[in-house]
Amino acid sequence: MKISVCIPMYNENRVIADTAKTLSDYMQENFSDYEIIFCSDGSADGCDETVRALGLPNVRVISYMPNQGKGYAVRTAMLAATGDIRMFTDADLAYGTDVIKRVYTTFEEHPEAELVIGSRNLQKDGYEGYTFLRRLMSKVYIKVLCIAGGFRLSDSQCGCKAFSQKAVDAIFPRCEVNGFAFDFEAILWAVKHNFKIVEMPVRVINHGESKVHVIRDTLRMLRDLRKMKKRIKKAKID
Repeated sequence: MKISVCIPMYNENRVIADTAKTLSDYMQENFSDYEIIFCSDGSADGCDETVRALGLPNVRVISYMPNQGKGYAVRTAMLAATGDIRMFTDADLAYGTDVIKRVYTTFEEHPEAELVIGSRNLQKDGYEGYTFLRRLMSKVYIKVLCIAGGFRLSDSQCGCKAFSQKAVDAIFPRCEVNGFAFDFEAILWAVKHNFKIVEMPVRVINHGESKVHVIRDTLRMLRDLRKMKKRIKKAKID
């Protein structure tokens, strides 16, 4: 199976060269059939050109203007990818590189799965290194959103998710949310299609500064979630 690793990025020039080299080395060592897609979401710091200049094998860079939001970047990369498995993770490789092989293996072990979703809540060390306050805020944030969404997933907001080609083709052309609520929209469409979702434990290794403002973004996501649920409930699928 071919695997595509998609990296959404917005003004990530500070870390992106190291990320690209680390990721390229890892993929060359562990996979014979792969691609890496960096998608620049209207970045103004030249991070897209930084990746292009490295000339790494099996690496593509997509860029557009203006900034649209992480959801738009992930959707663009997923639909441009060609892998049988297509995953996205954060530009700072927050969950490390070994998570990629574990995603691949999880799909092999669960051939019925169409989505593999990382969860920081399945093991005690998932939030290792987080301050107590940040850990608490993250858990409350996820719990509130999952209750509102009607999910039983333990970590809907983990920045490491993978989809089969079938799931990408069914889900992402229908997605409309460009902001942080894009995870919820993708999951709602997966549930609509009765796709099998498997959760996989992950651990945060690199602790970058969170771009989520808990109160503001929770309220915004709850508003987006209400709209999504109504729209998807009415939608007809083949």
